[in-house]
Amino acid sequence: MNWSWMLPESFSTFGGEVDAIYYVILWVTGIVFVITEGLLVYFVVRYRHKEGRKATFDHGSTRVEVAWTLAPLFIVIGLGVASKGVWDRMKRDVPDGALEMIVTAQQFEWHATYAGADGVLGTDDDFTLVNELHAPEDRPVLVYLRSNDVLHSFFLPEMRVKQDAVPGQEIRAWFEAVQPGDYTLGCAELCGTGHTTMNGTLTVHTQADYDTWVAGQVAQQQ
Repeated sequence: MNWSWMLPESFSTFGGEVDAIYYVILWVTGIVFVITEGLLVYFVVRYRHKEGRKATFDHGSTRVEVAWTLAPLFIVIGLGVASKGVWDRMKRDVPDGALEMIVTAQQFEWHATYAGADGVLGTDDDFTLVNELHAPEDRPVLVYLRSNDVLHSFFLPEMRVKQDAVPGQEIRAWFEAVQPGDYTLGCAELCGTGHTTMNGTLTVHTQADYDTWVAGQVAQQQ
C-alpha cells in the first residue's frame, strides 16, 4: 500500500522503524475512533426523543467499566514497550564517528556551523551558513541544537527528525542519510509571524563530494 500522500519517503537509517511505529499507532487509534464514534451515532439514533419515553437511571456495570479502563491501559503499555527501542535509537544511541555540527535557530533562520580546516568543531576556523545543511551519505551526523530567542523545532521530514530547539539549552539530534539529494529543512513550532518562511535545505553528498565541498568552504573562509 502506498502511503506517500501521508508521509514523504524516508531516506534515513531509522526511518523504517519510525514509520512502522507510526502506522501501528495510526491503526490502533483509527480503529478505536471508528468504534467509539459508531457507537455514539448508534446511541444518538437508537435513544432519540420519543413521546411517552421517560429517562431512567442506570448504575451501569462494574465489569464493563473495568474492561474499558484496562483495555486502553494495556494498549498504551504495549505501544510504549514497542516504541522504547526506536526511541532510544533515535534519541540516545548515536553511532561512533559521527560528523558534528552546531545548528542555531533564530527568528527566522537556521545557522549551521561546521568545523573548519582543523576538523574540530568549536574553534576559530569554524564557518557558518544560513539555511544550508550539508552532510555526507552513510555517515551519522550529530547536531547540537541551540536557539537564540524563542522555541523552535528542527524538522527534517525525510530523515524522520523532529527536535525542539530550546533557548538556554543545547539538545542533541542525529540522523544518517542513505541517499544523496536535497531534502527539506523546516521549523515545526510556531515561532512568530515569519514562522512559515523559516525554511532551508539539507543537501546530502557522497563522502567524496562532501570532502570537496568542505575544502571549498574552507578556502573561501581563508
